[in-house]
Amino acid sequence: MRATDSRVTPEALLAAARSAAAQAYAPYSDFRVGAAVLIGNHTFTGCNIENASYGLTVCAERVAIFKAVSGGHRRIEALAVACIDAPAGAPPETCMPCGACRQVIAEFADPDTPIYVDGVGVYRAGDLLPHPFRLRRPAAR
Repeated sequence: MRATDSRVTPEALLAAARSAAAQAYAPYSDFRVGAAVLIGNHTFTGCNIENASYGLTVCAERVAIFKAVSGGHRRIEALAVACIDAPAGAPPETCMPCGACRQVIAEFADPDTPIYVDGVGVYRAGDLLPHPFRLRRPAAR
């Protein structure tokens, strides 16, 4: 597993994710989630933003990644996720990135990129989604 930037520890990244979760807009689920993405010495945070039409809800992980990408970054060095409303002793599955987020993580992270899930553990991006969809461009003619 790759080491993260020595200036930003996994604990600091998780703290940033927890702080971001406090900003979540989750009036329907009451389940606030925060994420923090590390790229170089930059940390990008995001929170879940729900909508009355659930399909329009956006997860914290994607918000953080899209903020990084819109800032000109393309490769994630580490990601932390915090579900501050998960009850103590909740199954780990309740705090893991969803399938859509795993696909987005796979787009912008190497398989060895560490994913820190608060209270659950550390995973590699490739372990979360071992066979991501990849769209290959056809060879130039």
